[in-house]
Amino acid sequence: MDEKQFDLVEKSAQVFLKYGVRAVTMDDLARELGISKKTIYKYFSDKDELIRAIIEFKTQSDREICSIACAQAENAIDEMIRISEFVSEMMQDVHSSVFFDLQKYHRDAWQIMEDHKNTFVRNQIKENIERGIREGVYRENGDSDILSKAYVATMGALFDGYTFPSNQYKFSSVLNQIIRFQIRGLANLKGLDYLKNRFDHEK
Repeated sequence: MDEKQFDLVEKSAQVFLKYGVRAVTMDDLARELGISKKTIYKYFSDKDELIRAIIEFKTQSDREICSIACAQAENAIDEMIRISEFVSEMMQDVHSSVFFDLQKYHRDAWQIMEDHKNTFVRNQIKENIERGIREGVYRENGDSDILSKAYVATMGALFDGYTFPSNQYKFSSVLNQIIRFQIRGLANLKGLDYLKNRFDHEK
């Protein structure tokens, strides 16, 4: 992907995430970006290909940011909190219809997200659990395989648009509650003490 194509993907992502995937036509997108539709079609044959490129770009960005969070985190709990803060910030301006639109109208892009969730995200959580056990902040009897699958299933409910409708629940509040619940389930006494001090410090 060259620089111009990358710039188009990045800017298009902002538009689709803000207004919804189905709601924005290619004419709308061209108008919003201040370019001709011909310029868009120079790089992408249709909307479906562009959406697929956007999802590939976003999942790659997720992987890079999670890797940085892992490297910079004080411990496994700090890593989990940093990642949840990134997700919360990323989702702040995302239109509530985006995931429904992807699942119904752009199945290839949706499958990329599903693969990302079931491979990278799950492995990231599995490694986090194993890290926490090594560091002595998580319970030693936690099964990283089972718990990482449970985490992914819970996150699926957060994004499905049905369990926590956006007109009733604020995404960041739900995510915060889920993450705290999960960390408390994983943490031993040392980890719970760290968690309490961390949140007390942020007040």
